[in-house]
Parts: sequence; C-alpha cells; structure tokens
Amino acid sequence: MSMFAKLALRAAEGRPARVGLIGAGKFGSMFLSQAWRVPGIHLVGVCDLSPARAQDAMRRVGWPDARFRVGSLEEAARTSATFVTEDTEALIASPFIDIVIDATGSPAAGIRHVLRACEHRKHIVMVNVEADALAGPLLARRAAEAGIIYSMASGDQPALIAELVDWARTIGLEVICAGKGTKYLPAYHQSTPDTVWGHYGFTEEQVAGGDFNPQMFNSFLDGTKSALEMAAVANACDLSPPDDGLAFPPCGVDDLPTVLRPAADGGILAKRGTVEVVSSLERDGRPVFRDLRWGVYAVFHAPTEYVRDCFAQYGLKTDASGRYAAMYKPYHLIGLELGTSVASIATRGEPTGATKDWRADVIAVAKRALAEGETLDGEGGFTVFGKVVPAETSLSLGAVPMGLAHGLILRNAVAEHRPIRWSDVTYDATHHAIGFRRDMEALFRTEMGLDPAGA
Repeated sequence: MSMFAKLALRAAEGRPARVGLIGAGKFGSMFLSQAWRVPGIHLVGVCDLSPARAQDAMRRVGWPDARFRVGSLEEAARTSATFVTEDTEALIASPFIDIVIDATGSPAAGIRHVLRACEHRKHIVMVNVEADALAGPLLARRAAEAGIIYSMASGDQPALIAELVDWARTIGLEVICAGKGTKYLPAYHQSTPDTVWGHYGFTEEQVAGGDFNPQMFNSFLDGTKSALEMAAVANACDLSPPDDGLAFPPCGVDDLPTVLRPAADGGILAKRGTVEVVSSLERDGRPVFRDLRWGVYAVFHAPTEYVRDCFAQYGLKTDASGRYAAMYKPYHLIGLELGTSVASIATRGEPTGATKDWRADVIAVAKRALAEGETLDGEGGFTVFGKVVPAETSLSLGAVPMGLAHGLILRNAVAEHRPIRWSDVTYDATHHAIGFRRDMEALFRTEMGLDPAGA
C-alpha cells in the first residue's frame, strides 16, 4: 500500500498523524500551504517566536481564520483545527503531538528541540540543517537511545540527495559522488550582507518590495549553506567531504559523469565516495549549459561490461568510457515536499534520510583579516564563511564550528582564509549548545583515537 493510501486509511479511521511545526518562516510557510490539504495529516500546532507572524503566514498561504482560532492544543486535536503558540516546550511535550518539525534554522534551538523530543518520545523532522551539521551525529545517537525517529526533511536538498544515493546502492551501484548545484564564483566567499544583492542581480526596488533577508541570502551565496548541506549528506550517506573543502566545479547535467569521476580516470575527484557541489556559472561568469542550480545528483559506476552496455542501451548519459553515469533531479520544492517526511514516519516508521556517523564538519573561516576584539557574526555575515572538511581535520585543528561562530569575541587577530579555532575566541562553556557540541567533540575524539590535547 502506498504512503498516500495509508494516510487516507488513517484519516478514515480517525487517527491522523498529529504534527507540530516550529518555525513559520519560508520553509514552514511552504509546508503550511500544503499540510491541511493532505488526508491523514493533522497539523495540531504551529509554534513561532511571533504567533501573529505565524498567523499572517497561514493566512497568506490560504488558511481560513476559523482553522486556527482555537484556544489550546487539546481543542485543536479534538476539532481538526490548529493552535498557534510561542511555547515550544508545551508543543513538544503535548500528548496531542506525535511528530515535531523543526524549521527554525537556529543551531542552538535545534539542539534543544531534539533533546526535548527525545525526552517526550516525539519523532522529529530536522529542516534545521544548521543544527544537524553542528551536532547531528550526537543528536542522532540520543534519538536512537530514546527510540524516536530523527529524520532529514524531504524537499530540502540533503534528503533528496540521500534518496538518490539510497536508490543507487539498493540496485547494486557504487556511488562515486553525490551533491547538488548552486550559483558560485570564488569571489562569493567574501560576500557580505552589503554586497549580496549585487551578486544576485536584485535591484533596490525588488529588495524593498519583498521579504529579503540579506544575511540569509548571503549564507547561500558565500558557500556556507552548501557546506552545511554537504556535511549533512556525508554524515547521512557514509560519504566523505573533499579534504580541503568544496571545489564548486562548473558543470552541467550532461557532464556530471565526466567531471565528477576519480582523477585517475580523468575527473576531479581525489577519491571515490565523496560529496561535491557544482556551479551554474563558469569561472568567467558565463552560465553553464544545462546547469543544475536548483537540483541534486548522484554519480555512480557500472561494475561490469554488461551494466555498462545497459547504460548505453537505455540512453543514460555517461563519460567517454561508458562506466560512469549520473541520475539527477533538476528541482527541489523545499517545504512543499515536507509532507513526504511526515508520511514516511507515520506510515512506514522510516526517516527520509538520517544522520549516522560523523564524517564531515563545517568550520568557520575568516572572510577577511579579523582583528583582536572583533565579534563573529555567524552564517551569512561579515566575518566568516563555512567550509566543509573531514571531521578528523576539524578536531585536529580545534576549529570553531560554523553553527557556533556567532557572538564569540576574538582573543587575537586571525588572518584572511584561516580557520577560527577555539583558542582564538572567548566562549561560555556552560552555554547549552556549546556544551553539547564540546561533548560531541570529546566523544568522537576518543572514538577516532585522536589526541585529547588537540582539543
């Protein structure tokens, strides 16, 4: 029976999957636009720092006021309506919620929400890739210990990449490389909220007339968001990041098998089984032919001559040898697709991609020469960008993870393009997110056999 058929059955039996959404921003709003249209899914609660903003978002995407004019989660559960609140703790603890969605984008909040979900035995869907890249390997362990499902968010690129990787491996193909597309030029690493709109080509009138957050948009442009997403994919799919960060090669869909194959066979990869992001721009700024800016891909290898011949017979684009081929999805619809994660948990008891091991980390790197006493301003800001590296490299460097590089004050100057280290900053070790991350570092340092003194 399909997931949709199982959802319809749950609806007919009066036992829908009861969902609580935390965060009514862009991703959350896109989910809101679809959630009330799907049988067998009941969005019992929506939580946001501003309930009024959440209600405005619900109206904007089509909800009639009557569907969220209720006084409690219990009333919402009983009447098929939705309660809007700012009380995250109450939402997660509620006996009327089965599945929690974290769509906040806050690393610290994400850690807190997962731990509360573990405490109250609620499955959780992590739209919050920032929290997953920061502490996902330990959060996943805590979720397993609690007996709950910790899932990537369908519609977001990491989950869609994980789906392609799983498909290839399930039919016996070795995954050589997997990732996504984006708009990239090397100069973008130095982009700031003051320069971001010029890189996107937005006019002042467009920015003034829309819901444009310069720091959020800049995190996509300066490479940070790509690094976070590729770390999540590596940690979920047993893949490795490049040793010195993403290369962002210009590459269209037809050239994926040629570019993203091992260097020994003419490609750019130092090893098999890695992640990479391809650029929709040539290095001189020209558009790449048939780019994959909005999509995801997996490159795989034919194990035998017979399989190579099958690739050719069915029109699969390959490299010149015929052995490397790619499958791709040209678009992703982020929150519009999020219901798939809810349905998979509710009907199959399975995540749509899930963090397993700590293979990749995203470290904070100075965008420019930083002076002693400066305060780091985090993702998409003026001071640092995120770079994905092997977890062992991060631990050996004693690097500050990108998810915590906000509000920390530099104890000394840091040169441009140099990683920020824990020894470079002052920090409060009792802060819950910092403490959790430092605990994860100590745990995996021991498991990896690294010198504790390197911390």
